[in-house]
Formats: sequence, C-alpha cells, structure tokens
Amino acid sequence: MSVDSVLILGVNHKTAPVAVREQLAFTSDPERPFKNLREIHGCTEFCFLATCNRVEVIFTSSHPAQTINAIKKLLFATSNVREKDIDNYIYLHQGADAITHLFRVAASLDSMVVGEPQILGQLKEAYRKAAERKCTGVILNRLLHKAFSVAKRIRTETNIGGSAVSISYAAVELAKKIFGNLDGKKVLLVGAGEMAELAAEHLVNQGISEVIVANRTLERAVNLAKRFNGKAVGLTELHSQMEVVDIMISSTGASGLILHQADVKPIMRQRKNRPLFLIDIAVPRDLDPKLNDLNNVYLYDVDDLSQVVEINKAEREHEATHAEGIVTEEALKFLQWIEDMHLTPTIAALRKKADEIAKAELSKTISHCSFSAKDIKSIEKMTGAIVNKLLHDPILFLKEGHTQEDKRLKLDFVRKIFGLNIESEKEN
Repeated sequence: MSVDSVLILGVNHKTAPVAVREQLAFTSDPERPFKNLREIHGCTEFCFLATCNRVEVIFTSSHPAQTINAIKKLLFATSNVREKDIDNYIYLHQGADAITHLFRVAASLDSMVVGEPQILGQLKEAYRKAAERKCTGVILNRLLHKAFSVAKRIRTETNIGGSAVSISYAAVELAKKIFGNLDGKKVLLVGAGEMAELAAEHLVNQGISEVIVANRTLERAVNLAKRFNGKAVGLTELHSQMEVVDIMISSTGASGLILHQADVKPIMRQRKNRPLFLIDIAVPRDLDPKLNDLNNVYLYDVDDLSQVVEINKAEREHEATHAEGIVTEEALKFLQWIEDMHLTPTIAALRKKADEIAKAELSKTISHCSFSAKDIKSIEKMTGAIVNKLLHDPILFLKEGHTQEDKRLKLDFVRKIFGLNIESEKEN
C-alpha cells in the first residue's frame, strides 16, 4: 500500500453552495452510503463524513481512477447536478495532500468558523460508524486515530478554540468576565430572536440556573421557556423580573427603545447595586445607550460584540498559523509510517531468505559432524548474529531515502540484488 492509495473526495462550504450540498444529504437512508461504497471496485477501506457544511469520503484504493469516478456518481446520484458539472463542486486530495487535509479538518482549520469544536466530534462519530461496519482497516484506523491525536495536540498547544468568534458566544464570554463563575445566575430573554436564543443556550451550558422568557406573544415565550426548563412572563413584567436576574438579553425587533436609563435607576436601587449585564442584540437597538452611565450596569450592543468577535478572529488566525505547523509535522510522521509499512514485505522477505539459507547450511554442517547440543546452540546463535549483521546495512539502505521515488528505486534495487520474488506484495 503506497501513500498515493489514500484519498479524500468531497464537497464543502468552500466548493459548493448549500443548494448543492443539501442534495447530497443521506439522512433518509443512513445505511445507503456504507452499502454502496462497499460495492465499489477498488475501494478497500472507507469512512463517510456528512455534516451541514461538508460531505466527504475518506478511502483507500488499489485502482484510484475507477474508484474516484464511482464515488462521484454515488455522491451526486440523487442530485439534479449534471455529470459534466460535478467537477465544479468537488475536491480531491491524494497521498500527502489527503493526510494533511484530514488533519486540518479534524483540527477545525478547514471549518467555516476556524477553531469550532463540533467537527472533531462529528469525525469521531463517522469513524465509529465505519469501524462498527468493518469498513476501515489498517491504514484508515491508523490515519483517523492520528487525526484525533493531532486535533487534541492543537487544542493543547494553541489557543485556537479559546476566543469567541460568534456574537452569541462573545456575549457569554463577556458575562464570564463580569461575573466570573456563572453557576446560579439567572438570565432574562426579552423577545425571541435567534441570536438571543443561542446565547441563552450557551449560558445554560455554562451553569446558568434559570431562564426567564418575556415576549409580546406569550405562547412563543412559553414554548421557548420549555426548551430551557424556564418560565414565561409577559412584557409588562419586565421591570419586576429585572430586579432578580443577573443577565438580560434583548432582541425584540421593536422600532424604538424599550428600556431607558430612567427605568433602570430605581431597579438598581432595588437590586442594591448588584451587577446587571445587559446584552442588546436588536437592530435597531432595544436598550438606551445611556444605561452604561449607571454604576454596575454593563451594556453591550451588536457593534460592541462584533468588535470582540473581530479581535478574537484575528487571535484565532494567529493561533491557526501555529496549528498549521503542527499539522505539517504530524503529516510527515504519518507519511514516514506508511513508507516504513511499504518496506515491510521486502524486509520480511529479505530476513526470511537469509534465515532459510542459514538454516539450510547449518543443517548440512551438523549432519556431517558430531556436535553436542550445547555446541549446536552456540553455532545457531552465531549464525543468527551473522545474518543480523549482514542484513543491517541493506535494511538501513532501504529506510534511508529523501523522496518517495528514491525509496522505490532502492526497493526495486534490493529486490533484484537479493532475488526476492514478492510480486503479490507490490502495488497495483
């Protein structure tokens, strides 16, 4: 198995619009990819990864050209994309490029949001499904486990996932800076905008104890509150709820301000000046900018959060440069493993031939002389040592090579010199 037998074919958010990607979904019959890929000639090992932003087949093949065409047809079988247009949407990585690509995917360097953690979990789940169905073998088992360890190393040695790069998560990070630990804190959602809902979800994951939803339409408030095991109230209860919560996220879509500085002054007295964190995600704004002038009131709007996001994106890009270096280093290590594995049949055949010759000659010598058991053991030990020393330099010669072509030339040379007949071990 040569490194060029490792391939990745797929589409992602960079190569195909969502209108194309959604046609490649396999949710109606999740077993179909496994069944169909198993039937493709030359596809010896495979793993199928499908997320909202990418569909990829990671595979090994003894007949790459044939296998590639068959996988293309499989991916686009239920789409309305014409066969002649398929190449406009796909990417194909082979050999070292495929290994590097997979490591970048696992480490979230190829994601829409660099550093997001979800892709690693999705890749692990894809591998679990493939392994359970015995679709992976020696190469992909090793490659995918290495991809997981590369991603872990990048998370450990860089801060690529440490900065918020979405509006909703930036709000959570700011809340943690203001309050420290969020355990036991209460949050009030005013309105039911998507970003506010997402921010509340992040807050709940950080230990928020209660979510209160205030909305003009009480039914919508009730439905959203159920999601967080919280409670729903009407907008008329806004001021009374602000007396007990620690964080308020507003996204009503109102045409003007719903909360002024004068409204909050008496509320802060009732709160005995306990810190109040206000997040205004509405456009136009819901909350009076003058609220920031009140002691212990921390108001952030979309522009403030966007600035945090942009700063953090720049930090992630800086960390990504470090991460790319780790990917390159680990890809080279994996390539070396494949090359060493590629040499194994020749080295094994060389040792086998040398051992057989040594044993045959030793047998001839012993049959014509009288040796004690102790003498025979000593001669066998000496013969084995001679074989090992004679093979040391040829094996070292095989392993030392600056390029893949250089190693292949040496491999052919050693096979001819020692008369090794291992045709069945060679790549097709």
